[in-house]
Amino acid sequence: MADLIEYKCPCCGGKVEFNAGTQQMQCPYCDSEFTIESLKAADEALNGAGTEQMQWDTPDSTFSDEESAGLNVYSCQSCGGQIIADQTTAATHCPYCDNPIVMTGQFRGDLKPDFVIPFKLDKDAAVKALSAHFEGKRLLPKVFRDQHKIDEIKGVYVPVWLYDAHANGHITFKAHKTRRWSDAQFDYEEKSFYSAVRGGEMDFEKVPVDGSTKMDDELLGSIEPFDFKAAVPFQTAYLSGYLADKYDISAEDSTETANKRIKRSVEQAFQNTVKGYDAVEVDTSTVRLRNAKAKYALYPVWLLNLSWNNEKYTFAMNGQTGKFVGNLPLDKGAAAGWFVGIAAAVTAIGTLIGYLIS
Repeated sequence: MADLIEYKCPCCGGKVEFNAGTQQMQCPYCDSEFTIESLKAADEALNGAGTEQMQWDTPDSTFSDEESAGLNVYSCQSCGGQIIADQTTAATHCPYCDNPIVMTGQFRGDLKPDFVIPFKLDKDAAVKALSAHFEGKRLLPKVFRDQHKIDEIKGVYVPVWLYDAHANGHITFKAHKTRRWSDAQFDYEEKSFYSAVRGGEMDFEKVPVDGSTKMDDELLGSIEPFDFKAAVPFQTAYLSGYLADKYDISAEDSTETANKRIKRSVEQAFQNTVKGYDAVEVDTSTVRLRNAKAKYALYPVWLLNLSWNNEKYTFAMNGQTGKFVGNLPLDKGAAAGWFVGIAAAVTAIGTLIGYLIS
């Protein structure tokens, strides 16, 4: 006995049936019609997508005893973060939450970074960048400018996982066109549905994923990009005078984020080639990776902790490019006056337009 072949409607997923009158395959749920050839092609494309394969080779190089000898581990009693520094660093404050950190012992083992982007800008540059950040901020309280206190400025190497891969994607898109027309009695709307299949390959280099839960992802993302052309093979000498955050998210645990970014990029790139439709959305998506490797790097960041009016404010500066970000307090009185001024201006314009029309 021959096996029955069933086709699903690409539009709604319902089981399609052969219509003897139109000699087409028809969906009884949404009334869409298809040729047998088009359904067969869509089914083959879907089956050909296969299973996603997004596996990574992750770093396994560790510090030697000689390299570890000159490094100490400091732990924050508040946020639990662990900071690595050379032996010249005394007990200090956590660069993330500004609470005291104490030395807990000599550094041992752990993964050794593959690369480091050395600091290019010093502490004085970070202080000047903070002052420049205040400029032009009309709603910033004047008293904050005059009375804020810089608790501490720390140069921190932030752990970042970098992912390289060759991606092969197979994406099916749902698309539709809408045609509208009218006669003396009715308005009409006709929607035509399509299935577009795209396949191809893309290369990805150094897709970054933050390896620290203490470093705010939004803050780090705001001071990107870092120029990796300036990266050098890691040596412990680059840590002299700076702190290094010890990663607490492994390369293996970070691959999910890297996979999502790569998959989203592949889908967006392929979708940009599906043109001529009123709407397009992803239906099925399969991405396979080859030569997928993760590397471990340290990025230079200046963190500035400020106190004012019993509140803490954290600012970050890219230690390579000088890009500076951070939230500022709002002068509520000035803000209210600013919005009242805008409302008055809008009202005045509305009154003038009304006068001209009348």
